Amino acid sequence: SPGPPHRPADVSINLTATRRNALPAREVTMLARAVVALALLGSASAFTPISAGRHAGVKMMSTGTGPSLDYNPDKYTDEANAGNMRKLGDALADGDIERKKAEQEAFERENAMQFAREERQRKIDFMVNMPDTTPAGRVADFMYKGGITEILEQLDNDLIGLLPVKKRVREIAALLVLDKMRRKLGFETAVPSLHMCFTGAPGTGKTTVAVRMGQILQRMGYCRTGHVVVATRDDLVGQYVGHTAPKTKEVIKKAMGGVLLIDEAYYLYNAANDRDYGQESIEILLNVMEKQQEDLIVVLAGYKDRMDRFFSFIPGMSSRIGNHIDFPNYEVDELVDIAKVMIRDLEYELEPSAEVVFKNYIDQRKKMPFFSNARTVRNAMDRARMNSAIRVFNEGLSGQTITVKDLKQIKSQDFQIILDEILAAGENAIVA
Repeated sequence: SPGPPHRPADVSINLTATRRNALPAREVTMLARAVVALALLGSASAFTPISAGRHAGVKMMSTGTGPSLDYNPDKYTDEANAGNMRKLGDALADGDIERKKAEQEAFERENAMQFAREERQRKIDFMVNMPDTTPAGRVADFMYKGGITEILEQLDNDLIGLLPVKKRVREIAALLVLDKMRRKLGFETAVPSLHMCFTGAPGTGKTTVAVRMGQILQRMGYCRTGHVVVATRDDLVGQYVGHTAPKTKEVIKKAMGGVLLIDEAYYLYNAANDRDYGQESIEILLNVMEKQQEDLIVVLAGYKDRMDRFFSFIPGMSSRIGNHIDFPNYEVDELVDIAKVMIRDLEYELEPSAEVVFKNYIDQRKKMPFFSNARTVRNAMDRARMNSAIRVFNEGLSGQTITVKDLKQIKSQDFQIILDEILAAGENAIVA
């Protein structure tokens, strides 16, 4: 049988002995070359480790072969793998877009001042060369397209009287419309101070006007939503240290984009107490009114004499308010007209003689404390409706047939009951 395979390891050279014999350098080199030649002439199995014999059943493969490297393109053409190439292409395209965007942003930053100067010059040239006779449009068109005409008509329908208030609202609307016409032509415009102060007794329509102003400002693009948030001292001022700022900021956050109406605003400041927490709320409001006037309109409301005193203590507040509107008390005839509007909206009818009794009631009620104009009228109408319901109910219990007219008519006796009550109470009595 053949002997074991020839192994390079069997060729042993005792280098130590060679050094002892001190072979010349030339002979050492020739000997090394002979060893290499013998290794090359030997079979591949000559380099197999001795332990390989235990795994003779394992199939050995040459380096660089195997199933992992047998790539078959047709094998990966199914739907599950079809998007691989497209995803890679999209990633490369996105990367290229991001690179170009970054380059564009860097270019714009570096040349921002130059672009601004060029744009400014183009605008100046355009305005200089524009003929003075260039049509700017019709005011009526801007009023109609902006919805201002509709809102002003609603204001006329909702509020009886208050001619000075309506006049002031129209003046503000005129400024906003003309500013919009100027912007359309390219003129420079600045946002006017739209913070307001409404002074007057309760029930004179301050909240209603604030709602309509919010709608006008929203239609004209001076606030985002135009909603109205009504707040008082209790909503803004806390009861302990560190409580006021979060409460005030929360209310301001709710009102952002619209109108913040602070009723009886003078209660925010207590002159008799230097440590009153209302001062902190006022400071926050002043800061917001100055820095965020394009996104929040603040309206302060209250009695005129008390608001004047409040402004004397907080001069910074008065200087930030550009529109002061005074709401006068209603006249008796105007209050009767307001009652008729309420009757109409509730789908009732007023008996002719009932109007005379109601007018007498208003005359007497105005002499008594805490008269609240339209709110007092609303309370009187609620009492009259209740008296009417009791009257018709009792008639029905007595066997009478109830008609449609009975259900919708308010008679003089329904008002006479509440008139007799205040006459019996006296002028100094406190009634609803």
